Amino acid sequence: MATITIFGTGNMGSAIGAVFAAGGHSVQHIDTATQEPAITGDIVVLAVPYGALATIAARFPAELTGRIVVDITNPVDFATFDGLTVAPDSSAAAELAAALPGASVLKAFNTNFAATLASGKVGENRTTVLIAGDDAEAKQTLAQAIAAGGAVDALDAGSLKRARELEALGFAQLVLAATEKVSWTSGFAVIR
Repeated sequence: MATITIFGTGNMGSAIGAVFAAGGHSVQHIDTATQEPAITGDIVVLAVPYGALATIAARFPAELTGRIVVDITNPVDFATFDGLTVAPDSSAAAELAAALPGASVLKAFNTNFAATLASGKVGENRTTVLIAGDDAEAKQTLAQAIAAGGAVDALDAGSLKRARELEALGFAQLVLAATEKVSWTSGFAVIR
């Protein structure tokens, strides 16, 4: 079984933790606002707002080296809700990978809402977590940890370059929910 550390104790952090716990994995939650963490996980999930990524990377570079680090953020311009805040040829995950060269940075969970992770369903379909990254072994490890509980699937979406497209998809989903065109229990399904 894997050991998982999750930065963030909000809806997404809790839902992701429950997915891993259902698979029998050890889950540690960290709230950096209230505690000085000792990171124990082989997989570290950053279930925090995009703006917190740079702070975490700067604060814990040694602790994150050699680990699988999962970025779930969508770098949305929340002032205008009209675009992503990263350069058109980049992504939040690419920025994080540049800041943490000793870690295996993956993009995952950003195209899922907490409710679909908790229920394991998008409509009548199983929830699927899309994973992008350059480390094939890390992607496989994360996918197996996600799928171990049996309620949620995982799918390799390609290299870390695909994080840009995943962030655009996550952005589209957020805009639809925030403008009440879809509910926060909806999502995009992968039908295979």
